[in-house]
Amino acid sequence: MSEKNDEYATNLAGSNEKHDNNGKTVSHVEDSHTVDLIPEDSIDPVYHAKANVLNDAIQSIGMGKYQWHLFIVTGMGWFADNLWPVVTGIILPPVLTEFPGSKGPYLKLAQNIGLLVGAFFWGLGSDVWGRRVSFNITLLIVGVFAIAAGGSNNFTTLSAMAAVWSIGVGGNLPVDSAIFLEACPATHQYLLTVLSIWWAFGQLIGALVAWPLIANFSCPTTSTSCARKDNMGWRYFVFTMGGLMLLLWGIRFFVFKLNESPKYLMGRGRDEQAVENVHRIADYNGRSSDLSVEDLKKAASKAGAKDIITGEPGLDTSAKAAVLRTVEEFRLDHVRALFATKKLAYSSTLLIIIWALIGLAFPLYNAFITVFFTLRGTDFGDGSIDRTYRDLVILSVIGVPGAIIGGFMVDLPYLGRKGTLSLATISTGVFLFISTTARNSNALLGWNCAYSFTSNVMYG
Repeated sequence: MSEKNDEYATNLAGSNEKHDNNGKTVSHVEDSHTVDLIPEDSIDPVYHAKANVLNDAIQSIGMGKYQWHLFIVTGMGWFADNLWPVVTGIILPPVLTEFPGSKGPYLKLAQNIGLLVGAFFWGLGSDVWGRRVSFNITLLIVGVFAIAAGGSNNFTTLSAMAAVWSIGVGGNLPVDSAIFLEACPATHQYLLTVLSIWWAFGQLIGALVAWPLIANFSCPTTSTSCARKDNMGWRYFVFTMGGLMLLLWGIRFFVFKLNESPKYLMGRGRDEQAVENVHRIADYNGRSSDLSVEDLKKAASKAGAKDIITGEPGLDTSAKAAVLRTVEEFRLDHVRALFATKKLAYSSTLLIIIWALIGLAFPLYNAFITVFFTLRGTDFGDGSIDRTYRDLVILSVIGVPGAIIGGFMVDLPYLGRKGTLSLATISTGVFLFISTTARNSNALLGWNCAYSFTSNVMYG
């Protein structure tokens, strides 16, 4: 897979490379041509014409140090995206023991409301104030409010803090995905799939840290009363995870200097800065680019748009226009195209149903798996806290290779994306159903390990 992409990138860049006075390879925009998948009836042809020029410039620079460092720092966002939904599931048993009479599902409800608000707010907001602002603040919000949650003196306060930290968590996936794709050459955008490895590591690290803390500093699950001082494990765990988020935020804010997305800058009428940032990316990779503002102006001129006042080629650079360019993908005619034929309608409906059910089942499973293991372990006669969180670590370890293997299975002949998704989804459901037949804790763990592996293949 990588050899083919490298060969393609070489062909795009041209065989006769030239160097500037500093010995850096000069990347020529005209030598690279990415495929335009935007329909011709787009509401903003000038934007798309200029975006194609920027895509070609990034392609001509190629995959380099900047993109690999970006893979790591955006991966931190994916890491947080899976860690924190798992965190609430991990702490739920000791929280319910400490706060008797509390409704456990309300904690998950508060979290999911925060995730929804965060995804919407940061996703659209990044088109208004830029990717860099969202990128630099989301993990800070998570860390601050997670540490505050550790001091909660009642269930309501904890749920409120979970909702607020989730607003930060919800912004990571949409913003970090956009940042990575907009700086990554077309030949390597398959790496967005591989980013799911960070997702698996989020669950694994959470389980590894929770095991010793909650197992050793929690009230027994059978306790009729539980004082705060005897149940500090979940608080230590939340403090630790919050501190980890602040560490990751520090790396993203102080160590790695993110260049604002050239596409965002161009869309807001800041062509000079867009070109400057493309040159910065090239310089970071030890190359140089011949992209100029004139290239963008020529593209706008060919698109046929004129500024109303000056008569010069231009586009709407307002914040409203930036948001509309994002939401235009959800126009009714775009949705209608998914149902243009009987076969397309059948496929689209099936995919919507499948992902709706997956979106319901997967979070619910992770939300209550620790409670489920605790209750079933009690039925089997070995429901200790240590056993519950040990099993959770094992499930998380099994999920990591699943995410990696899933990324490669999609490129296998005769299997591909369709075959991989079908096989993994069916297997996931089968293993989950079979787990209900378990008559001891080992069997229950075994079937759930199979589920963990196939579900991560499915998401990978």
